[in-house]
Amino acid sequence: MALIAAYTSPALAHAFPFAGILLELQRRGHRIRMRTLPAEVDRMRMLGFDADAIDPAIGEIDFDDWRAASPFDSLVRLSALYCARGRLDGPDLRSLLERERPDLVLTDVNTWGAAAVAEASGLPWASISPYTPVLRSSGWPPFGPGLRPMRGPLGRLRDASVARTVLDAATRVSMPTINALRAEVAGLPPLQDFDQVLRRAPQMIVTTAEPLEYAHTEWGPKVPMVGPTSWEPPAATPRWLDEIEGPIVLVTTSNDFQGDTDIVRVTLAALADEPVTVVATMPAEARLGFRPPPNAHVTGFVPHGPILDRAVCAITHGGMGVTQKALGRRVPVVVVPWGRDQFEVAARVEHARAGVRLPRKRLTPQRLRDAVRRARGMQAGVDAVAAGFEAAGGAGRAADLIEAQLHEQTR
Repeated sequence: MALIAAYTSPALAHAFPFAGILLELQRRGHRIRMRTLPAEVDRMRMLGFDADAIDPAIGEIDFDDWRAASPFDSLVRLSALYCARGRLDGPDLRSLLERERPDLVLTDVNTWGAAAVAEASGLPWASISPYTPVLRSSGWPPFGPGLRPMRGPLGRLRDASVARTVLDAATRVSMPTINALRAEVAGLPPLQDFDQVLRRAPQMIVTTAEPLEYAHTEWGPKVPMVGPTSWEPPAATPRWLDEIEGPIVLVTTSNDFQGDTDIVRVTLAALADEPVTVVATMPAEARLGFRPPPNAHVTGFVPHGPILDRAVCAITHGGMGVTQKALGRRVPVVVVPWGRDQFEVAARVEHARAGVRLPRKRLTPQRLRDAVRRARGMQAGVDAVAAGFEAAGGAGRAADLIEAQLHEQTR
């Protein structure tokens, strides 16, 4: 039995994939010492983890990437955010390690200061990435704008040009700040690029899988893909859900505010006369500003599982969590990406033929209605993605990899 310290970023979409892995490790007899977002501490304790809150000041540093004017601007803003948070999450994790002396550390891919502290600690360490990491991969488009894969000389030329103007440019701007963070919180030497930052972890476990994710042959064994691991809080089926008859279309916005309420507004207009019930979840405290049509139910955060079990389509903002949850239940998706990694999620859904990508600039009721109809005809691709998720192993495979690190350390 080992003591495992887990440190997450202040986001449900990161805490829940951690919880799925930690529950499996706990089932195998390991003790879990966790720090996570304050709102989830009680729930994590109910699962049996020794949990407390990360420094609350971390969550007060808000995303502003929804203001970004370009993919380059978005990457630079996100880097600045994670560095600002890292100056807090690094010391926060160090205090946990000094007090608890764990056998292994798990950090969130977005907790850059905590990752530096874990690296400097010399302990067995793994990073958990609940979305596709910003790693380079030959033959595939550079991370950021969500480009469609393109083979041949023209594709290589396009990808090289975009890499220079987006990813490489953002890296040049951001690396001095990242290196200053690493030196400040852990006394670590500078690195050349962001690939090196991510690859400092002996393992970075990525919670997706082919065929939704591209075939990254050069990622290697240090970046295993295990498929979705997200845990969902148990909850009684809402009475209003039991009262719905017929097929359901789920539409959801981001847990973190990014101004994507129009996805719900347009969905309600697009499907008002369709023979479905629209269930809209808006967890970021957004408001519609009008009365929903009779065939719609609008709510805040609720577990999506019971809704997806009855859904014929899910319309998402491109968040990896809800998009994979739908596909894992064999529900086709329409993705309207708004920012962050969501353009990349949309590109992968399109590539896997598991749904339809609808750019926000083209978001109209007619186009969305057509997209839903097309997505519902793509069941073969959806089934292939679900089978890929199952084959990847999920939380059990992640736990195997983590235990292998523990065994290697004790040899």
